[in-house]
Amino acid sequence: MAWDTERTRRRLRDAALVEFAARGFDGTTVAAIAARAGVNKERLYSYFGDKRALWELVLATELERLAAAVELSDVGLEDIGEFAGATFDYHAARPELGRLLQWEGLQDGEPADVARRTAHYREKVERFAAAQREGVLDRSLDPAHLVFALIALAAWWQTVPQLAEMITGGAPDDQQERARRRRFVVDAARRIASPVSPDHHESP
Repeated sequence: MAWDTERTRRRLRDAALVEFAARGFDGTTVAAIAARAGVNKERLYSYFGDKRALWELVLATELERLAAAVELSDVGLEDIGEFAGATFDYHAARPELGRLLQWEGLQDGEPADVARRTAHYREKVERFAAAQREGVLDRSLDPAHLVFALIALAAWWQTVPQLAEMITGGAPDDQQERARRRRFVVDAARRIASPVSPDHHESP
């Protein structure tokens, strides 16, 4: 029987996602990934090169899935709210991504796929800046800080679920509480980005 190469690669990627999310890069071994996938670890080296290459592939793949799932079609206030809501939905459905990003934050060295990721987010920053110039979004906010704040607003619920439960009293798997959190995220994103009223005076 011919070996199903793509299926084996997928099993290794899926196993690596689980292991890396649970233990980070340093705490995960090639043997543990191979054992979870039910594959000889030599195949992992053959398909992916080494653990570092597999880590970068797993994180890049998860971020590509996020980008595909969370489209920012325009930069009006309604769109900003839905962008934040869709980001919340994605992290709620796939909490492994938040864990991977936390583990990455604890590492030294260059992030995975840094050039492509930077270009992706800078494109959003430029779109926000253009909307500010047009008066659609609050001009007093740094557009890069605004992009970061909206992502944090949407994702942090899943990044620190214990803290969220202590503050709100709602468990992460409480669907009614999850719906309340999403409504808050959407509303808060719109309010944060909303242009300041004409009678607002900035501090000198």
